[in-house]
Amino acid sequence: MPLPAAFRFALTPQRSAQPQAADALRIAILTGQLAPGTRLSEQEIADVIGLSRQPVREAFLRLAGEGLLDIRPQRGTFVSKITVAEVHAARFVREAVEADLIRLACAKPDAVAITGLRDILAQQAAATSPAAFMALDETFHRAIAQIAGHARAWDHLQKLKSQMDRVRFLQLQDFPIPTLIAQHKAMVDAIEVGDADRAEAEIRKHLRLIEADLPQIEAAHPDYFTP
Repeated sequence: MPLPAAFRFALTPQRSAQPQAADALRIAILTGQLAPGTRLSEQEIADVIGLSRQPVREAFLRLAGEGLLDIRPQRGTFVSKITVAEVHAARFVREAVEADLIRLACAKPDAVAITGLRDILAQQAAATSPAAFMALDETFHRAIAQIAGHARAWDHLQKLKSQMDRVRFLQLQDFPIPTLIAQHKAMVDAIEVGDADRAEAEIRKHLRLIEADLPQIEAAHPDYFTP
């Protein structure tokens, strides 16, 4: 299966090639641009990006470690399907970490931080595509971690939540974004007044929404999931 024509990006000279290749492939998989079962060729991707095969091979190994690629000896490399059990596990761990982060954020809110969060909410309301909203959702949750003083904790969640992010993108296509924005606003309101209990309750409700919707998402996109 040939790569989609839209799979093109320019390398940034200031960054090493392998992380850029991994990031580009990750985004393409998370957003469904590279669908489950798509066979990927090291040489084809290297040609598209303008790299040698070595950094692409390293990117493949990195994404296989995140559960996004399935490397089959003598058969090739394929975009993996989503495993429901991994989505549940990722939600569980992410909720535990983010519940603590938002409680810490409530202990140190300031006007600049709250203004920044509300600016992100405004951008989310103006987002013109699920992909744009998802990027802003990442920005929102990272901002809470930064206010809490633990931005690195959010970085450590990235590998863990890859499969969850794939489901979230499918969710954004099929379910109302305004619901997610309203939940984000409730979190900001709680942080602003330092109400840690309410903030924790809101973020737990927000992250559990994916599990309530998961059966419908799986039924609507059976080709994306393992049997």
